[in-house]
Amino acid sequence: QVQLVESGGGLVQAGGSLRLSCVGSGRTFSAYSMGWFRQAPGKERQLVAGVDWRGARTYYADAVKGRFTISRDNAKNTVYLQMNSLKPEDTAVYRCAGNGRSDSYHYTDPYQYDYWGQGTQVTVSS
Repeated sequence: QVQLVESGGGLVQAGGSLRLSCVGSGRTFSAYSMGWFRQAPGKERQLVAGVDWRGARTYYADAVKGRFTISRDNAKNTVYLQMNSLKPEDTAVYRCAGNGRSDSYHYTDPYQYDYWGQGTQVTVSS
């Protein structure tokens, strides 16, 4: 069992930066691929970025490539999402999720993820 808690969301102007954190409980956190999803009102949940259990391989949605960076520190049971050059279209609830399947860091289907955080709101003003 893994419990995930996000923090770091907020209101920022376009062009600004935020860093989201997701802290996991449980000894098996390091065994999971981790992803950051976002969902805006009226839109489907979208995988923004994913990282494998070692932090060696990453995935990014086209919309955030070059602006967002996912990383993890297994010693701290934490995964991060550094978001730079934010745009109003990045406004959404961001949730971290854990996936125990091998090589699953690029899985975009949210139903293939086992554990979810409660989410943190990111609002980017124009």
